Amino acid sequence: MGLTARIRTRDGWAVSHAVVTVTDMTGTQVVRAEADGDGVVRDTTALTPGAYTVLVTAVGYAPAASSAIVTASGRAEIGTVALARQGGTELPPPGPWTIDPAHSSVGAVAQHLGISSVHGRFTEFTGRIEIAPDDVAKSRVEAVIRAASIDTGNGMRDTHLRSADFLDIDKYPEITYRSTGLTAAGADRWTVHGELTMRGVVRPVNLDLAYLSTGSDPWGGTRAAFRATTELRREDFAMNYNQMVQAGIALVGTTLKVELDIQAVQGETLPPA
Repeated sequence: MGLTARIRTRDGWAVSHAVVTVTDMTGTQVVRAEADGDGVVRDTTALTPGAYTVLVTAVGYAPAASSAIVTASGRAEIGTVALARQGGTELPPPGPWTIDPAHSSVGAVAQHLGISSVHGRFTEFTGRIEIAPDDVAKSRVEAVIRAASIDTGNGMRDTHLRSADFLDIDKYPEITYRSTGLTAAGADRWTVHGELTMRGVVRPVNLDLAYLSTGSDPWGGTRAAFRATTELRREDFAMNYNQMVQAGIALVGTTLKVELDIQAVQGETLPPA
């Protein structure tokens, strides 16, 4: 019996200092519980069947309110509540933003043997975002990734990925992305239309982009956070290497899931290291 909930940021991190307050239809508080270190709320107070209001609060986040119906079981299972940063629906200020590689990640996930995934990342990249002042759809982004910086945690595999079978870094040392437009997909979500150049092949690639929040940093600057995902087909970029280990089972999957966690600093340059 009682209350259960999971409190997360919109990008999936636990909010350990969240507080959940439950009031009945007269406005009387019946439960107040705090999240643990994993953002999980558990309270054993039995609730009388009926309708309740649930309010989730946390310092630095916008409150989230919802309704809950408690049945004869006496349980209120709220599920996962995603909190937005305070002011998170406001767009970043217009002008140039510089991607901070030290606090960003460019990752890719490939299927291995049809049963598991191999995770890799590029450790060297630069990028710039230009937020348009009049219409966010006119904003632009461009990024350059050093192909040789691929890191999957296995030296032999990384050497193979740098070879002509895959990235062919001697001929094509850089991977580039340049946007061609944005389409709104929600209050804080967009589809970024752009062109990805890899191994000398240029293909249109769309990114599913979520704007997370904007805040101050310790160096007097302003930072904005974004998360973007997409899926690529290796054959679209002339990476056709594969090895069949069983009938119908390939060593490496034909698609890559790309996951970008981006933190950008307002301005043309990054702060001193």
